[in-house]
Amino acid sequence: MKINIQFVNMSTSETMEAYTEKKLASLVKKFDKILNANVFFKKENDSKDKGMICEIELSVPGPRLFASSNEKNYELAVKNTISDLEIQLKKRKGIVKPYL
Repeated sequence: MKINIQFVNMSTSETMEAYTEKKLASLVKKFDKILNANVFFKKENDSKDKGMICEIELSVPGPRLFASSNEKNYELAVKNTISDLEIQLKKRKGIVKPYL
């Protein structure tokens, strides 16, 4: 699987890249059909506590999967986004499996 990580309007962080790759690797172990992952980190200037945005788009056979989360830190945003993608992948696996 190829992982493309982009930091939008902020400086890059090797620690966040390593953390994200580790989390995505655990997702690939469960679902082997993932071809490509595009990850975007954004910072939103909010007056609230949140504002750290993580968006992940997965290329899999069929339509692409997308999830996004806005949290108080990037680690939590990555964790929630990947858990949303895992739910989508489980749902797709359940739909595709009976037809194989």
